[in-house]
Amino acid sequence: MSAPPETTDEGRVVLDARDIARALTRISHEILERNKGSEDLVLLGIPTRGVGLARRIAERIAATEGVQVPVGSLDITLYRDDLRQQPARGPQHTEVPPGGIDGRTVVLVDDVLYSGRTVRAALDAMRDLGRPDVVRLAVLVDRGHRELPIRADHVGKNLPSARTERVMVRLDEYDGHDEVRIAGTGTGTGTGQDEVGGA
Repeated sequence: MSAPPETTDEGRVVLDARDIARALTRISHEILERNKGSEDLVLLGIPTRGVGLARRIAERIAATEGVQVPVGSLDITLYRDDLRQQPARGPQHTEVPPGGIDGRTVVLVDDVLYSGRTVRAALDAMRDLGRPDVVRLAVLVDRGHRELPIRADHVGKNLPSARTERVMVRLDEYDGHDEVRIAGTGTGTGTGQDEVGGA
């Protein structure tokens, strides 16, 4: 019998490092299957943790296909429609891979899908970079509570939640370890370093 999830003041663990690894491997295979391989594929991570997730997915695709898929980052800070309601946050780095995104299949990668406003901002930001042939969305966690008609094509875990709960994604690259926790009170998502409203 498996041990119950660890619970602390920061809530309970819903994904540990092994769960995250398995979810990203599955997402990588789904992306390849949907795209019928890695041709014309570009991964754009939404800072902060979406960039780390995009790089990990690219590593898994490379291990399967033997091809290095271009990875970039897409800052959406100035494209959000709720800037006045958000804590001040400086713009992050946008990096477009060589070859750009015109005519490519772009997979946006983020850690948590929540209201959908981050994804809408990402779509607006992409208009300034080029015109992809197809845009898809991959997220580690979908917690529900959409405010816009946006859905993910690839989801690591569907996590039903209350609006008052916090979903905290931690990745080794930024936080020293991998885990996803859900805590009983508070607002928004992330670890406090990302936008409070979630994705």
